[in-house]
Amino acid sequence: MRILHLSDTHIQGVDGPDRRGVDPTASLRLMLAELRHQRDVDAVVVTGDLADDGSVAAYAIVRELVGDFARSLGAPVFYTTGNHDERSAFTKVLGVGHPAAVRAFPGAERAAVSSVGGWRLVTLDSLVPGEVYGRVGAAQLEWLREVLAVPAGCGTVLAFHHPPVGLAVSATQQVFGLRDPGELAAVIRGSDVRVLLTGHYHLQLCGFLAAVPVWVTPGVVNRIDLTTAPGTERAVRGASASLVELGGQDGPMFHTFHARDPRAHETVYELDEERTREIIARHG
Repeated sequence: MRILHLSDTHIQGVDGPDRRGVDPTASLRLMLAELRHQRDVDAVVVTGDLADDGSVAAYAIVRELVGDFARSLGAPVFYTTGNHDERSAFTKVLGVGHPAAVRAFPGAERAAVSSVGGWRLVTLDSLVPGEVYGRVGAAQLEWLREVLAVPAGCGTVLAFHHPPVGLAVSATQQVFGLRDPGELAAVIRGSDVRVLLTGHYHLQLCGFLAAVPVWVTPGVVNRIDLTTAPGTERAVRGASASLVELGGQDGPMFHTFHARDPRAHETVYELDEERTREIIARHG
């Protein structure tokens, strides 16, 4: 099973650079162009923050660009919501986020199940409207427990936006990730879930939840640079994506692609300690 994993495209409904001078549509086009030589891809997964403004127009752009790219590979596309997404606009353009889900969560959250080459692909909705952090509610967790009660042929891939892990050196990761990850751990422990695919942090990171690998793919719109002083944050230009390989004796394996942007590594924004504390106090 080979998955191209993208996240945090932050597309706007209007053309041109965002408030920080980065053109998110151009970043997505560049990343997809760099990935055009990939072969034997079974699925493309985009884990949230598809739109920056939550507009229908933004989701239509994502669907067109990622959809055309995936069709050239003969691969289905799966989308999840993120904290910047808006459920009604997401639903209007992308439905539950699956091209042909075999099962969908009955509530308002966009969660669904599909089968891809003997693997089960489950997307969850960790969006908490108006908040930066994420949460998978009790109803979704109970639904997931029922889904996982019957093992899949090869195993299960679980995809959502907010990572249930975070680096201790990153103050923002400690408060803006998935809340109450132990509740999700209790559901997947002992199940056939083989990997958790997430985004949100705009950097690559690997950890574990209930002995299951958690992969955080870096963002398409920009990347976070953790070489800054403790308590500060810097984002730099440069689109990234991941290849996830499952199955076989060596899996899972993760590889990160970085687009060849001539302005890569230029600072997009930088937050000092005071500003970082303010943001955490307001949203954490």
